[in-house]
Amino acid sequence: MSFYLKVFEDLLVEQKKHSLWITLNRPEASNAYSNGMVRALVEVLKHADADNTVRVIVITGAGKNFCAGGDIKAMKGKTGMFAGEPNQLRETYQSGIQQIPLTFIQLKTPVIAMVNGAAVGAGCDLTAMCDLRIASEEATFAETFAKVGLVPGDGGAFFLTRLIGLGKAMEMFLTCKTLSANEALKIGLVNQVVLQKDLKNKTEELVEHLSELPPIALQMTKKAIYHAYQNDLNSHLELMAAYQGITQRSSDHFKALDGIMEKTNPTFTHF
Repeated sequence: MSFYLKVFEDLLVEQKKHSLWITLNRPEASNAYSNGMVRALVEVLKHADADNTVRVIVITGAGKNFCAGGDIKAMKGKTGMFAGEPNQLRETYQSGIQQIPLTFIQLKTPVIAMVNGAAVGAGCDLTAMCDLRIASEEATFAETFAKVGLVPGDGGAFFLTRLIGLGKAMEMFLTCKTLSANEALKIGLVNQVVLQKDLKNKTEELVEHLSELPPIALQMTKKAIYHAYQNDLNSHLELMAAYQGITQRSSDHFKALDGIMEKTNPTFTHF
């Protein structure tokens, strides 16, 4: 049985041609994280990233919301990922939800967040961990940790600050205000805003576009951008020399050149 046909806790997984679609599946709780969802998400992301047939990953939410982040009922009841005394909670975060950002930062496969509704707290952070974000006009974004007396313990401050800048990230985290999709677009939190009825089709168009590009070059470009953002120029140039040496001798490179010269659409392979 294919790995993607397995039953995952609080997660739906569907493979389509060269893409993998992951749906957070707790609609009755606005797709708030559960321990099972966190484990399943990390497992699926790691497997898909090692799967050469998957060129793009899409993450969305079931029902009306994208992801509510932490489960308020679990917080109140001190259950699930919110169970235990302080040190136990610290260890639970490290072995649980913090594995999500640690996984994302290692992914070479492009990831698109298809934001179909509210993305709140750790849910908003999840969108920031993705590489591209396409939002419905009905989507909203909010960093509400302080509102419930918490800090962004899932690594969201790391990603959001790099995505929209220190000033805007500070504003979102300190005010806890909710942004509309168009307000999120203005500050660079999302790349596109579309009509709700067009969200899936527009996302599929983006997936198709990325899937048609040379996969080795696309993956290495993604890694190069993240490396450039976090390292000095000398180490970045040294890595780029190695990456260029690899891509410049890949079959995809020569297929792309032939396609340009012959005005054809080449079909690329991973190796």
